[in-house]
Amino acid sequence: MLRGERGAVSAELVIITPLILVMLLVIVQFALWSHATHIAQAAASQGLAAARAHHGSSAAGAARARHLLDQLAHGPLIAARVAVERTATTATVRITGTATSAVPFLTLPVHAEAAGPVERLAPLAGRG
Repeated sequence: MLRGERGAVSAELVIITPLILVMLLVIVQFALWSHATHIAQAAASQGLAAARAHHGSSAAGAARARHLLDQLAHGPLIAARVAVERTATTATVRITGTATSAVPFLTLPVHAEAAGPVERLAPLAGRG
């Protein structure tokens, strides 16, 4: 080994190790954000199913979405908010929040939305 290269590996390791750790944290952060987004989308879908049912309501949709969030979102989704809007023809459920942070000072917003027509009972044709 040459005298001029003594300690070169240690210096390279000091530079590379923090970069590898930051890259690992970014990967974990993306996984947390993705998981939080999937939970929010599932809650929005469940809330929509309750809100658009024949005898459903905005309150029923919000309660169903909140129930699923209470079961699943304790870790990956922070400060989840549920907004449900039901008109005579459509229902919309919006879930917003923030993904848990693995990287300091990085907050990623989470947004999920589900919308669909309100169920209507139609009279059977040919009866009467």
